[in-house]
Amino acid sequence: MPPAPTQDYLNGLVAELRKLPQETGWAEFKENNPNPEDIGEYLSALSNTAALHGKANGYVVWGVKDGSHEVIGTTFKPAQTKKGNEDIASWLLRLLSPRLHFKFYEVVHEGQPVVVLEIPRAEGRPVQFQGVEFIRVGSYRQKLKDHPQIEKDLWRVFDTTPFEELIALPHADPADVLSLLEYTAYFELLDQPLPTDRDKILARLADDRLIVPDSAGKWNITNLGALLFARNLEEFKHLGRKVVRIVVYEGKGRLKTLREQPIRKGYAVGFQDMLTQLNNLLPRSEVVDHGVRREVPLYPEPAIRELIPNALIHQDLTLTGSGPMIEIFKDRMEITNPGSPLIETGRFLDSPPRSRNEALASFMRRLGICEERGSGVDKVVAETELHQLPAPLFESPEGFTRAVLFSHKALREMDRTERSRACYLHASLRYVERDVMTNSSLRARFGIQEQNSAFASRIIREAMEDGMVKRADETQGRKHAKYLPFWA
Repeated sequence: MPPAPTQDYLNGLVAELRKLPQETGWAEFKENNPNPEDIGEYLSALSNTAALHGKANGYVVWGVKDGSHEVIGTTFKPAQTKKGNEDIASWLLRLLSPRLHFKFYEVVHEGQPVVVLEIPRAEGRPVQFQGVEFIRVGSYRQKLKDHPQIEKDLWRVFDTTPFEELIALPHADPADVLSLLEYTAYFELLDQPLPTDRDKILARLADDRLIVPDSAGKWNITNLGALLFARNLEEFKHLGRKVVRIVVYEGKGRLKTLREQPIRKGYAVGFQDMLTQLNNLLPRSEVVDHGVRREVPLYPEPAIRELIPNALIHQDLTLTGSGPMIEIFKDRMEITNPGSPLIETGRFLDSPPRSRNEALASFMRRLGICEERGSGVDKVVAETELHQLPAPLFESPEGFTRAVLFSHKALREMDRTERSRACYLHASLRYVERDVMTNSSLRARFGIQEQNSAFASRIIREAMEDGMVKRADETQGRKHAKYLPFWA
């Protein structure tokens, strides 16, 4: 992670801020007046206004005249200022909701002491100070509730600003950008030549909004840039929990962990490594093919290649404290991502795609890692049928989405729920392929011999009783009966 801003950087920042027009809503200039209540209200007002104007930060600068922006110096010393017996920074932080990671910086600018308060933009909802939301109207600080149209516009910003466009790391030097991001992988994955000039590399990263210029002539690394191309996601404070974790357990439960493998690279640059690590950890089965023994994966790789990118692009990135997880048990593999699904789990196979993180999904599609056509689950179901595995399970435990692949299980060992789910997904897959399920097609799915067709009929009957499939024609006879998923 880049070090704290240098004096050169802070001088450049102050110089750029002084060039701003007087009515700029996200920057305020003051001489002294370090009143804690005023500072708290400015934190709220400038954070909200920065979001409204699409800025990464708002700023208060002490030691510069408002209006002329002449440097006059200040006596304000934030590290020595208290509110009662409490440090001013601690007192302010306690009264802000949600809490902001604001920073005070002291710099000597044109020979005068200057203090800069850097305020991150509001995200998700307006920032309050002592329970009140503030905004800047022109050069005046006012209560947000007194300006309903501005409040509506601000909420619209929260609703429309994708997580990917927010800033993962501000004020990075060009060298920091190139050390934190795997920029060579960006060009390799897009099959493009690597420019020999550093500025051209940065310009290309900026074209794809992986980085954006900041107010002081440096670079902000966006969440999109970090999520896709970070050398180590844990270098970005708010994205450390987005690291993909692979956990191997003993047996069928979570009582004993055998191994945990985090994949710290960004999703694009680390995807192949993730598949390699996973392949090394997954159990394999031994088969004899034409007299030759060989090991084969327990789970079809095409299904895994579909489910993992789906978990990455459909996770709710705004949720803190959790990230994608791949768990390996004796009898199954679970892929979980934070966030309730946007589509009912029972309709994953047939519903049109809905991307929660459109920029992330679009870029990963460009790289050939995932697709946005909505056929991923179709492929997963088709692969499990091809290998005659139990049907995959899609579920949504509170606040999460989970896909489960099961290892091989003989049909006679499956319970009614497993048989009905397989029957339903088979009927759904046939339907989206503009076909219908029949006794014959279900026998092929399960590997049931023709003389045991009554067993296939029993599975269909149970699925109908469970409300998962229905007859294509209520007047049809049994011999050539056709069936559809319940929603068709």
